[in-house]
Amino acid sequence: MEQQIWAISIADKIKKKYPKIVERNRGKVPYTAIDGVFDDQGRHNIGWWTNGFYAGMLWQLYHVCGCEVYREEAQALEHKLDAVLMDPYAMDHDSGFRFLLTAVADFRLTGNEEAKKRGLLAAENLAGRFNPQGNFIRAWNDNGSGEKAGWAIIDCMMNLPLLYWAFEVTKDPRFYHVAVRHADTVKKHFVREDGSVRHIVEFDPKSGSFVQDFGGQGYEKGSSWTRGQAWALYGFALSYLHTRDGSYLDTAEKIADYFMANIPENGLIPVDFCQPKTCALEDSTAGAIAASGLLLLSQILSGKKELPGKHRNPLANVMEKESEAAKTAAEKLLKTLAKNRCSWGAERDELLEKGTAAFHDETHEFPIIYGDYFFIEAVFRLTGEEIFLW
Repeated sequence: MEQQIWAISIADKIKKKYPKIVERNRGKVPYTAIDGVFDDQGRHNIGWWTNGFYAGMLWQLYHVCGCEVYREEAQALEHKLDAVLMDPYAMDHDSGFRFLLTAVADFRLTGNEEAKKRGLLAAENLAGRFNPQGNFIRAWNDNGSGEKAGWAIIDCMMNLPLLYWAFEVTKDPRFYHVAVRHADTVKKHFVREDGSVRHIVEFDPKSGSFVQDFGGQGYEKGSSWTRGQAWALYGFALSYLHTRDGSYLDTAEKIADYFMANIPENGLIPVDFCQPKTCALEDSTAGAIAASGLLLLSQILSGKKELPGKHRNPLANVMEKESEAAKTAAEKLLKTLAKNRCSWGAERDELLEKGTAAFHDETHEFPIIYGDYFFIEAVFRLTGEEIFLW
């Protein structure tokens, strides 16, 4: 009961913060905030991979509050992303992040057929990035050089739900097969024995064979980039939810166990679990993503999370201990963020502070929009107010 009261109080703070923020940022597509003011990627970088998260926040708020301004702004942002659908150099492995939280969310909440078409176009493009020789979805573009034709990244696990959704609405199994084959490849080549994960793996694009892995946005090769850990934890839980393949749930639990075992005593997540002890850099977004993923995992393990049309979870009510452990860890992360890393006043646009995009970037610990999205999603998941967008 105490935990529920806390979650409701945080949800109320979220609901109070955003009306003024949305009104003064009409038409923007934010990535970060500078001196408390959202930037606007829509003016010069509409193809940026994070450009769906603000709309995702707005749809969550619209679902909870019913304020029309949230729907209007979310749909306006969705329409701006039409330019991305027409740009082959902008469309990449992150189509799920862009279009699940915009067009597909719109279709789910309003039944908008035009939004459904946008989502299906994005799903077709994502499926078209599949390399059947290596059973992976190619990550970034390289403007025709072919240098990255064999690259796959852990982030893509969070984009697979776009394909699961496309399968559900079209009954075309191509989408499902691409998603599960990619997930199987990630399970085999990205996840280490201890539950840590690689960020980038390079395959030979012609033969499909493993070539090498890279440290990517983490500290170094062989280390453990925390946001990548969170993507993997959440992503495998989602693949289990959509497929009921028990190996995906086992993998999600394995990664979750590793993540939970490495949460610092203060609850603030570093950029990389393997970064030097003398390094204090942190990434609040990794904490928020992991918290939401752990809550979903907890719901799955307790049998409280089902998807329409899926057979009932065979694990329902038999893994309560594991479910409680995941929920307790998630609540610790959220309480730490709410107390130490949230800007609650409506005078500042950002919610979550001290996000870090990559360990070796020149700039660290700044607001990043997906941190706000996943924090809000996690809190609403705790209170039961969330609209499931994955």
